[in-house]
Amino acid sequence: MTQEAATTARLMTAAKEALENYHDVHVDDDGALTFRHSEVPCAVQAMQLAEGLTVLSLTCVVAWDLPPGEELAQSVAERAGQGLFGTLGVVRTERGMDVTLRYAFPAEGMDPSPLGTLLMLVVATASQLRSELLAESEGTG
Repeated sequence: MTQEAATTARLMTAAKEALENYHDVHVDDDGALTFRHSEVPCAVQAMQLAEGLTVLSLTCVVAWDLPPGEELAQSVAERAGQGLFGTLGVVRTERGMDVTLRYAFPAEGMDPSPLGTLLMLVVATASQLRSELLAESEGTG
């Protein structure tokens, strides 16, 4: 096993341990951790960006197939500037708009408790955004 593989494996083990305090966590075939927070599906991966810089990347699918109106897109854009834990993304599809929240951070050496707290801050934000965006989309749909 290479040093990079060993480092990412340790980080994924720590992330799994941290998340299992809050959620049922599944390990996918590719090694990613997946779980749901309320109705928000989430995935965690680890990668080495450079020697000595290994990060965890958390992606939450906040909402999907939202009505493609400009008001909703503007609302997402405004939220993106509010200093969230993570970066909001919007993808327009033939079925509407999909919204994701992504957060990547160096996590090597973090103990499970603070790691879990940080991850839960991100997924709680994703769940709150989902509730707000669904309420807005119902008001415009």
